[in-house]
Amino acid sequence: MALRALRGASQLLRQASVIRHTQQRAASSHSENTNTFIKEALAELEYPEKLQRLLLTPQREVLVELVITKDDGQIESFNAYRVQHDDSRGPYKGGLRYHPQVDLDDVRSLASLMTWKTAVMDIPFGGAKGGVTVDPKKLSERELEKLTRKLVQAIKDVIGPQEDIPAPDMNTDGRVMSWFFDEYTKFEGFSPAVVTGKPVQLHGSLGREAATGRGTVFATRELLKHSHAGTIASKSFVIQGFGNVGAWAAEIFHEQGGKVLAASDAFGATRNEKGLDIPALRKHVGTGAKLADFPGGEAMDKESVLYEACDVLVPAAIGNVITSENANKLNCQYVVEAANGPTTPNGDKILRNRGITVLPDIYTNGGGVTVSFFEWVQNLQNFRWEEEEVNRRLDKAMTDAFAAIWEVHNQKNIPLRVAAFHVALQRVTRAHVHRGFD
Repeated sequence: MALRALRGASQLLRQASVIRHTQQRAASSHSENTNTFIKEALAELEYPEKLQRLLLTPQREVLVELVITKDDGQIESFNAYRVQHDDSRGPYKGGLRYHPQVDLDDVRSLASLMTWKTAVMDIPFGGAKGGVTVDPKKLSERELEKLTRKLVQAIKDVIGPQEDIPAPDMNTDGRVMSWFFDEYTKFEGFSPAVVTGKPVQLHGSLGREAATGRGTVFATRELLKHSHAGTIASKSFVIQGFGNVGAWAAEIFHEQGGKVLAASDAFGATRNEKGLDIPALRKHVGTGAKLADFPGGEAMDKESVLYEACDVLVPAAIGNVITSENANKLNCQYVVEAANGPTTPNGDKILRNRGITVLPDIYTNGGGVTVSFFEWVQNLQNFRWEEEEVNRRLDKAMTDAFAAIWEVHNQKNIPLRVAAFHVALQRVTRAHVHRGFD
């Protein structure tokens, strides 16, 4: 009824010359790419067609329209999505992104990835993802808050601490999660566990901000150790994407003696063959200055950073950056996928043929959801852990998860990506089987 009324109201508003944001559906194939990787693992497992459909099909897709009054009195509407892929192992879990190119295909793909990510990390969550088709840079802080509260009102019946727990994602942060928590609490009472990624001062977890980047470093350490390839201190790194994840990973690589030769963001790139001073670079960027203008490096084309010679390339920005068109140009031994879906299936094939080892995203960036789980547990307990304990538990989770992937990789002589999906699919399948199908 509420959704029907919202649509009816929206139609009337459009007749009154309302500005409407329509969804720009790009020729995206994120969902198709994800399913291609999954099907490769399914072929190894020899699952029947019916079981494959069960594992690939989302359990629920919610599409809503959010209407807000802007500061200037104009009314705008925005498309929003929440895809809940699988909850056989626990409540749905996944981020919420605000981006002008968010579409249903994109959200479906990321929801599926969350199912396999939580399974690989062996934490008791399922997979979900959400998004609003909006350019947050074009909204004021007040307008963003209105949009967030409207979203909570629209989907509050299908989320909750034991149902579906959102988290920050692209262009969302602790501030957005605070609004989300506050709005949900108005309807359901005090519920800090309804979202993760909140500020520490508002029931967030210590260590959460650095978790994905720190987990990436733990993952790289395990890969090098099991490959008998030395330590982080003996390796050079290139970071494609100097946002939260890339910056934290770069800083911890730097702390552990690794040499970060180049880094890029959405606007430019910088390099230094002797190694960038990462704390100084972070301080430089933190002042609002352009990364490419860093005095301790040489400006370079941001697209070329992928082709810089290094031991370990860390794509930590957006998806589909390593493709069939550029995979032959990479000049590294390892690709550590800190971003979601940075490598397309065709790009992945080329890297395999070239002998470049790829550490897959569903494991590499699992540190974020792992510490989100820790935050959720702390909220349910109404008890805060020390940061040292959070980091110690994260280290163990990343180490244990890699050991399971490496064992399958060795036993079956399959790539690490296929091995990771193999582990995840088996865990989700066993949960379904144990719970029954009626």
